Amino acid sequence: MKWLYPVALTIAGSDSGGGAGIQADLKTFSALGVYGASVITAVTAQNTLSVTAIHELPPEIVAAQIDAVVTDIGADAVKTGMLSSSLIIQIVAQKIREHRLPNLVVDPVMVAKSGDRLLKEEAVQALKIMLLPLATVVTPNVPEAQVLTGRPIQSPKDAREAARAILALGPRSVVLKGGHLPGDATDLFYDGHQFHELSAPRVNTTSTHGTGCTFASAIAAGLAKGLPLDQALAQAKEYVTEALRLAFPLGQGHGPVHHFYRWWPRRGSQP
Repeated sequence: MKWLYPVALTIAGSDSGGGAGIQADLKTFSALGVYGASVITAVTAQNTLSVTAIHELPPEIVAAQIDAVVTDIGADAVKTGMLSSSLIIQIVAQKIREHRLPNLVVDPVMVAKSGDRLLKEEAVQALKIMLLPLATVVTPNVPEAQVLTGRPIQSPKDAREAARAILALGPRSVVLKGGHLPGDATDLFYDGHQFHELSAPRVNTTSTHGTGCTFASAIAAGLAKGLPLDQALAQAKEYVTEALRLAFPLGQGHGPVHHFYRWWPRRGSQP
């Protein structure tokens, strides 16, 4: 059954600070006119400074959440974020195949903005073998792409070689985010045929928590609405750039981007 609004499903960790993970994903879906459903893989205690605790949910609970959402509400697109372990990756991949879930956006979350690890080292291979081949698009940043490929990325040429190597793992396309490289914030999109650059001026802000989650969720929102992938990417790039540009100070570390900048005017910092 098709509902009045498109539905996007996020499968990710919960961020108690509200800036990343499930919370950022649902805010992004809502801001872009998509109904958001969620499957929580882990509960984290975190704020703008650090992750202080992680409680991973049992794989069977993750599976039960997916079944509950998909058999009733359905999903026009799916975004994965923090998956934590190989067992959770395995069950998520199994359920995506079982339910034939479309428009999979894989954000290969490995490390939080604070530097805390969110994907166990033993799970990297599972991510590469089990999940990436199911993806419509995978959205690594430079450090994540280096882990996935085992090669350094220091130049545009390195980025293109890494994108080719990641595509060889099985996804239909790759967006290698350029936030860690010098110059403008230029993301590299590779569909196996051509390279395309998504570029925007770099925003000078400390409010960068949840940027990757937000970008991947914005892509999923576009796909859920039936946009072609290139248009979904362009929409996501514009949305994240403005959410960074109009972010307001929050917390003592890396604050969140402003997901609802279209509705909440920026008021400046609090005293």
